[in-house]
Amino acid sequence: MQSIVSISNVSKTYSSGHQALKNLDLDIKRGEILALLGPNGAGKTTLISIICGIVNATTGSVTVDGHDIVADFRATRSMIGLVPQELTLGAFDKVINTLCFSRGLFGKKPDPDYLEQLLKNLSLWDKRNSAIMTLSGGMKRRVLIGKALAHEPTVLFLDEPTAGVDVELRKDMWALIRRLRESGVTIILTTHYIEEAEGIADRVGVINNGELLLVDDKQSIMHKLGKKQLNIELKQTVAAVPEALSDWALELSADGSQLTYTYDPHKPRTGIAGLLDAISDAGLVLKDVNTSQSTLEDIFVSLVNEKS
Repeated sequence: MQSIVSISNVSKTYSSGHQALKNLDLDIKRGEILALLGPNGAGKTTLISIICGIVNATTGSVTVDGHDIVADFRATRSMIGLVPQELTLGAFDKVINTLCFSRGLFGKKPDPDYLEQLLKNLSLWDKRNSAIMTLSGGMKRRVLIGKALAHEPTVLFLDEPTAGVDVELRKDMWALIRRLRESGVTIILTTHYIEEAEGIADRVGVINNGELLLVDDKQSIMHKLGKKQLNIELKQTVAAVPEALSDWALELSADGSQLTYTYDPHKPRTGIAGLLDAISDAGLVLKDVNTSQSTLEDIFVSLVNEKS
């Protein structure tokens, strides 16, 4: 699939000496939903700010649909919509005026029908003549999304879009994002809700300490890095793992009632059959056996801890 955003060797060092990004390379595919995961301070917002022209990179280059973000700023910025973390809205402005102004700012001709449908999609149509200051936090977040979409961008950045919003708005927002993707909009989001990234993203990138640790198709990540665990509940507790079972690197629960064996389910030989035989030979009696699969959150935490 063709890339719409290309990031090459981008780094950012602030005047304080802090290096927020380190020689980062990333191609974002046209029409995809890419989720960027990382702890606070990982560099996610800095990266988005550079692509959107808010922050200057120290080194490297970024293009949006073939246009350089520095040499052709107006063209690239008109293709981008940004929903920031902060609620940056005029308190006394009306909702409809905020969207009209944002659309005009990018040189778009008035289109009342488009804005009406956009407000209806965001459940804001009945609030169109309300002052921003009278809205709830969740409603203000919807207005930010409407403002970002008012000029019909082809690339949409969502920086922690569901932070501090209710479950209903979160569901509405993801439904809107899916519709936008279906219409051809490329969406890049940062989120702390890993289950949301797992549910909506086509690809997932993990950033930590300014480095892109991994970016891949969600299913490929689960296939390559996902582990399974065999949880073996014992009929009688033990004080320690028997020496005869040392080859399997088993973990014993604190109460001595369960053994856990972690294995790669994609290998032709998992060692489970041999382990169960060895447990029996060691004189241990099984009460129950079940398996569990690594989640995207498990993989994320493992990657971040490994690189910290």
